[in-house]
Amino acid sequence: MSVPRPPMSVRGAAVWAMAGQYLSFAIQFASSVVISRLFLSPGEVGLFSIALAAALLVAILQDFGLSRYISGLRDIDDGEVRRCSSVALLFSLLVAAMIAALAWPLAQLYHLPALTPLLTIIASSYLFLPLAVVPMALMAREMRFDRHFLINVGGAAAQGGVAITLAAMGYSAFALAWATVAAGLARGLIAQVLRPSLPWPPRLDGLRTVIGFGTRSSVLYLTGALGTRTPDLILGKLVTLTSVGLYSRASSLSDQFRTLISGAIGSVFFPAFARIRDRGEDLGPPYLRVCAGYSAVVWPGMAGLALASEPIVRVLYGDKWMGVAPLLLMISVAEIGLVSLPLVSDIPILMGRMNRLLAYNAVDTAMSLILLALGAWWGGVEGAAASRIIYAVAWLALYAGFMHRLVGFDRRGLLSIYLRSAVATAAAIGPLAIAYLCWAGPATIGIPALLLAVALGAGCWLAALALLRHPALDELLAMASAVPPLRPLAARLGRAA
Repeated sequence: MSVPRPPMSVRGAAVWAMAGQYLSFAIQFASSVVISRLFLSPGEVGLFSIALAAALLVAILQDFGLSRYISGLRDIDDGEVRRCSSVALLFSLLVAAMIAALAWPLAQLYHLPALTPLLTIIASSYLFLPLAVVPMALMAREMRFDRHFLINVGGAAAQGGVAITLAAMGYSAFALAWATVAAGLARGLIAQVLRPSLPWPPRLDGLRTVIGFGTRSSVLYLTGALGTRTPDLILGKLVTLTSVGLYSRASSLSDQFRTLISGAIGSVFFPAFARIRDRGEDLGPPYLRVCAGYSAVVWPGMAGLALASEPIVRVLYGDKWMGVAPLLLMISVAEIGLVSLPLVSDIPILMGRMNRLLAYNAVDTAMSLILLALGAWWGGVEGAAASRIIYAVAWLALYAGFMHRLVGFDRRGLLSIYLRSAVATAAAIGPLAIAYLCWAGPATIGIPALLLAVALGAGCWLAALALLRHPALDELLAMASAVPPLRPLAARLGRAA
């Protein structure tokens, strides 16, 4: 008789999740650089961005809350798995049909005939979602993020390979559309090999609980999607197609970089906090540790991306994309605020505060859209990017009290963490700022000098964390020690701290 494998630790799961995120990011980032420099113009990227934004707005139904529903269950049996698989199948068909139906009207609205076939192709990619949704949710519940690694990397490799190949063959924006199909198929097939859970034959009895949770989750996702996935649609009506492409590239680069630093860890925290909840333990201390980790790592990363935006865009994408640099600077600064209160959706769901969360999310979405539209109307694409900074400040003011009432974290403790993270951030970007002042400005600095400043910044950041006794340092060293090549370095840093 086989012995069940013990659950993976949170730190071990985080290491696997980050490894998958890093490698997937590297593949996607490299393919986007190749495509942008060699094959596609900002206008072509802007055309695809409008199509993808419309598809993603509908695709909020793709998961139907199943990942969180499965991860949050105290117990699950084969019958519940089959019900969830059936729901995934039904809603993937609905999503594909809705996106396909949207194709022609959207093309007429924007006077861009190419949107019709683009959206039709993107719609077909959602037919493969049922193959991956439930298996990945079950893996997350079991903390098997080593398998998530294989799925995410496999999907990214398929997407990047198809995108570059078809772009080189002259498929223009359609190369990116077909790449989404390849990614969906690859992720579904790999997921079924690792954790078979075919959505057939369907089981439609006892769906009331699943549908009820999924409906509320979908409303939550819809309000969130309106704020995060409609900028390209709004800008498509207010500015030029080229400006949409520039904004989309800046937003995508900022989002990819933030996800590279911390995005994968979020998938680990939901099941981890579910365990803490089930044990009846206080959520305040672990939540402060999460805030410490995000602010200590993401703040310096996004501040560095903002400061180095001009040389990064020049090196990666070339002169025709230099309009991305000022947009990237402003969007990256906004991200610092938007990661300062993590898990603003996950914690309320775990605590049974879905209805209250929906109300906050509605206000959040209204703020985002109004500020974006006003910014674009007043200052074009630069005004739209600047509006993200104002939105980040308003977002923090909106959610701070709500999260405190839910979690009960120590306010002074959080402010102490923020202060130490701010000092560490200043230490991290200090060498590059000094290089700009004393050596070469953003327009002339070379790659060797930029890399040297980044390396010195990393050293200053680590030293600051140690000197400030930042609570994130112990967690970072513990995670590093879980990676064999990094164990000696983590041990030396631990002794020094």
